Amino acid sequence: MIPVCEPLLDEKELAYVVDCLKTNWISSKGKYIEAFEEGFARYCGCKYGVATTSGTTALHLALAALGIGSGDEVIVPAFTMAATAFAVVYTGAKPVLVDAEPDTWNIDPAKIEEKITSQTKVILPVHIYGHPCEMDAIMQMARKYNLWVVEDAAEAHGAEYKGKRAGSIGHVGGFSFYANKIITTGEGGMVVTNNPEIAQRARLLKDLAFSPEKRFLHLDIGFNYRMTNLQAAIGLAQLEKVDHLVAARRRNAHYYNRFLKDMPGITLPVERKEAKNVYWMYGLLIEDEFGMSRDELMDRLREKGIETRTFFYPMHQQPVFQKMNLFNGEKYPVAEALAQKGLYLPSGSGLKKEEIEEVCQTIKEIRARI
Repeated sequence: MIPVCEPLLDEKELAYVVDCLKTNWISSKGKYIEAFEEGFARYCGCKYGVATTSGTTALHLALAALGIGSGDEVIVPAFTMAATAFAVVYTGAKPVLVDAEPDTWNIDPAKIEEKITSQTKVILPVHIYGHPCEMDAIMQMARKYNLWVVEDAAEAHGAEYKGKRAGSIGHVGGFSFYANKIITTGEGGMVVTNNPEIAQRARLLKDLAFSPEKRFLHLDIGFNYRMTNLQAAIGLAQLEKVDHLVAARRRNAHYYNRFLKDMPGITLPVERKEAKNVYWMYGLLIEDEFGMSRDELMDRLREKGIETRTFFYPMHQQPVFQKMNLFNGEKYPVAEALAQKGLYLPSGSGLKKEEIEEVCQTIKEIRARI
């Protein structure tokens, strides 16, 4: 089986974890936490990093640090992973959906303004599958209406927009370090920002809002979103080879693009001229011209030992939000089409060229037999 994604770990991760075990620093204190926070923030082009337990909690923490709550609205993409909208709901605010661009699959900036109301407080763009959003237009909109911008960069470690790293362009960025991300800690996340007040507030809230003066007094409702030193040790080792990990994802895309460029019925991912796409996952759209549905192709690939994944389901089609009477009757045709036609192929940083050739040749053989 060629897996859809596996982490790439080596002796450095093991050595750092063993150091944690030998010194008994295994919980949420220790030298690796601070080193990982500082190093990752610096890599992103930010002054401050606050490690968390997941990408989801990073987004929730960022919104909470901004004071987002009941009665507020947060603009999010219709096409994203559900965690983006969940983080908004956790605060008591209302997610407001915007459809996707058909080429990048990111939130469409041209459709944001019509969704802004007097209750709107945040625009929350998601850099889908590693391609950065059109951030100039988003930031211009935010300035016009005095809104915060929180970047969901869970899938975009090292991605760049006009030379700036994803997560550093808005007011706050949120990252995930789940096992399939470009940098992993197993589970984990990070809030990054250049705003000291936001960083201080996020650091307070993620640690149960303990009073700095008297530890067991709490002036706010806080959260236990603390990353462990063990996780940070893995993260630091990963960070030390991040350039290699990013280059590997882009190398994968280079080979996939070369081997699949002339395949009828397949739409390949794009990289706009102002962007650096890190291709967290190499996604395809299976068009009618291909001759079979996306799901049929996935079944055939699985039979051949090749693992794939569907694209995300749009937020307005999620049963949980329908039960909450959110997005009733709303239509987002681009997001709906992406969900029906999209899949991503094996994309791990350790993928070999020969495996990519095998995947592509198998797709060609499947189509030739239709």
